[in-house]
Amino acid sequence: MAAREATWRLAPRPDDPDFSRALVFERLPAGRWLALDFALDRFAAPVRPVLRFAKRDGSHEDALLPGPVLGRASWLGPVPPGTEDIRLAAPQEGFRIETARLLSRMAVLALCARRRPDRLPIALYQWLRRDARRLRNTLRIAACVRPVSRYPVWKAEHARPFEPAFDRVPAGLPRLGLILEAGPEDEAAVRRTLAALLAQSHRDWRLALRWRGPVPAGLPGDPRIAADPVPDGAATGFLHPGDALAPDALAHLAAAFAGAEPADLAYADSEVETPEGLRPRLTPGWSPDLALTTLYPGRPLLVGVDLVARSGWRPGQGARALLLAATLAGPRRVRRIPRLLARVAPEAPDPDGHAADLAVALRRAGNPAVPVRNGDILDLDWPLPDPPPLVSVIVPTRDRPELLRVAVRGVLHDTAYPALELVIVDNGSTDPAVAALYAEWETDKRVRRLDHPGPFNFSRLVNDGASASRGEVLVLLNNDVEVLHPDWLSAMVRQALRPEVGAVGAKLLFGNGRIQHAGVVVGLGGRAGHILRNRPADTPGHLGRLTVAHEVAGVTAACLAVARRKFEAVGGLDAEAFPVDFNDIDLCLRLGARGWRSVWTPRAVLAHHESVSRGPSVGPARARFEAEGDRFAARWRSVIRDDPYYHPAFSVTTFGEELE
Repeated sequence: MAAREATWRLAPRPDDPDFSRALVFERLPAGRWLALDFALDRFAAPVRPVLRFAKRDGSHEDALLPGPVLGRASWLGPVPPGTEDIRLAAPQEGFRIETARLLSRMAVLALCARRRPDRLPIALYQWLRRDARRLRNTLRIAACVRPVSRYPVWKAEHARPFEPAFDRVPAGLPRLGLILEAGPEDEAAVRRTLAALLAQSHRDWRLALRWRGPVPAGLPGDPRIAADPVPDGAATGFLHPGDALAPDALAHLAAAFAGAEPADLAYADSEVETPEGLRPRLTPGWSPDLALTTLYPGRPLLVGVDLVARSGWRPGQGARALLLAATLAGPRRVRRIPRLLARVAPEAPDPDGHAADLAVALRRAGNPAVPVRNGDILDLDWPLPDPPPLVSVIVPTRDRPELLRVAVRGVLHDTAYPALELVIVDNGSTDPAVAALYAEWETDKRVRRLDHPGPFNFSRLVNDGASASRGEVLVLLNNDVEVLHPDWLSAMVRQALRPEVGAVGAKLLFGNGRIQHAGVVVGLGGRAGHILRNRPADTPGHLGRLTVAHEVAGVTAACLAVARRKFEAVGGLDAEAFPVDFNDIDLCLRLGARGWRSVWTPRAVLAHHESVSRGPSVGPARARFEAEGDRFAARWRSVIRDDPYYHPAFSVTTFGEELE
């Protein structure tokens, strides 16, 4: 059955400040699929809208929609059985639903067959098995999600032209200063860049055009273009020959430096021609470690004049040196503009120049980190104190001696860290083989055991283990984790001791060598999930971020390091709200609320035989999981809608970094 336009309206819901409107249909479409097209003011933050399907029994299901970063976005999903009404969390102003269509499951299968025929046999198999949850996800992925390789198609589907009555350009935009350095060989590329610059809707800009060698004849004449060392403006940034700004790019960037609290630094997304075709560069929120090691903000990027002065950067030092100096100077207000505002010219890799500039910038800033090279990959090495602090490794466990033996052996004998203690918190083991292991470890003074029988409460076991431990740094470690490299603990402790860092996570691999944990995205799967799960271990990730340590919203407690004083400052894990699940991400977000950011490092690599000691959540365990998930969603809905390190255009249905 084909899709049909539904009769609908948006009605206010003044009793709920979050879900302040209802999507009201003439006939409630339970049992069908709902397709929405919606638009957002291009100058508003593209935070993900949320649909709440409220049911007659008082429960609900939430659906997280993509952010309309090109001005328009689409969503397709089933209306759950028992739905009584559909509520909407979205901006009150500058947001509209353009179409609402109803589809039968057969129509969605047909759409799946057209867009992703390889998924159709999987969907039919799941339909025959009556596996509703997996069928729903398979159909959504096939119909709505596009790999980054299909970016041009996705862009064509979602780009919306500027609408003067809908897209509200902020008033009082300041002047911007731009720098363009070029040689005679760049003449054609410079002409393209100047043509895009002269077409900007925001016209208050100045360009310092610096030529190496003679100036070509016949360039566009404009009094805003000169050869000044640094152009006048509220902020300074670079263009490269061939960069083409979108017509409203400078208006977006200037808005970041307007108002009572102007940005110190602002950057936006771009697209670039690669040998494989046109690809997007979708940037995460401000991530200083990632900026230093990968230069991910790219172009367009502008630095406020006060930060330029404070950073010590000088004209002639170049764009890379400006980003590094500004990052190390500690910008207080950074604006990431999740909009595709430029097509930028590709650049040849320059790891030697990057390493040299980073070393100079770190030295000038008095930063103790040291650049380290691994081929073309540049990372930072943070020093350990001498002597290194005591680390308490806390392992909650119950039975499963074959797992516990591997985990403990890895900590005690395969870890090259000189000062550690192991605190085993036993939750009522009855297997005689576990008692034999404890007897075997009795003579090792580094090992302590706490007996805590009773119902399984992971958070309480960890908190009790932390209270009984002595280390300056705490490491939470599952009993199903296996040490693979001896330097894992040093890599994590180096990060955990940094004043600005809270939780530190490791790179965890399944037994087959594929990724189990590379950081947590809040909102993935609707609440929180592991990004790029089940991808090959050497997957670089978008913008190469999985090759280096970088900031993330959260990390898993299967292997998590945190300074004791920070853990205690936020009260440890929340044993009442999250006894089994979501406790680690909740901890990371509470640490973040205190100003301590979470960091994931690929330099600590371990194997994680995920939850093999607990088994899957079914029956009452599944109900408990859902209840904890609902509590997590209620507490952290704002982060679920806008994980700062995950782009709003990326899908939350798959394991990440695909377009929706």
